[in-house]
Amino acid sequence: MTAAPSLEARLDAIVRAAPTLMTALEYARELALPDWLFVSGAVYQRVWNHLTGRDPDYGVRDYDLAYFDPDTSYEAEDVFINQAAARFPPPLNALVEVRNQARVHLWFEDHFGEPYAPLHSSAEALGRFVCPAFGVGIRLEPDDSLTIAAPFGLEDLFSMTLRPNPNRPLARGWEKTTTSARARWPEVRLIAPEAARV
Repeated sequence: MTAAPSLEARLDAIVRAAPTLMTALEYARELALPDWLFVSGAVYQRVWNHLTGRDPDYGVRDYDLAYFDPDTSYEAEDVFINQAAARFPPPLNALVEVRNQARVHLWFEDHFGEPYAPLHSSAEALGRFVCPAFGVGIRLEPDDSLTIAAPFGLEDLFSMTLRPNPNRPLARGWEKTTTSARARWPEVRLIAPEAARV
């Protein structure tokens, strides 16, 4: 009797079976942004589609491409945004959203109404997402191996559970984000902020 594959191995297989995501990963690897990861919906939505028997691209609205560059100027980020737009083929060039994680603290509070301490890496940002299930990032390495960053683990992702991030239990984006996810994946199990604190 063989052991069941780990959640990391299952995620790796799901990613490799999603042609559009693999294409995006290959182009991102060529772009070679510093400390880059595809994060959030580009990852968790593929897993949920696999678990529910949907097309790999169902419900995927964009590809969040995070990177970390100590140069926090808008001009430096804009250079990378333009490079990505020129590098990715259609329709990915319109769907990939490139953001320097070193700059997030400069605009986050104005945009979301919550304080946000400076980050030190792309992976650190995953620990601040609205739900642990969203806090997963992936990178395709030069040897074709897949690096997986998941500070909360992968259990919530594979159980399709949305619970508040223990680091941000009252995230302002909670209602909008979870409502949107459940509209597309009604199978999602929701643990409300009040229940999570019990």
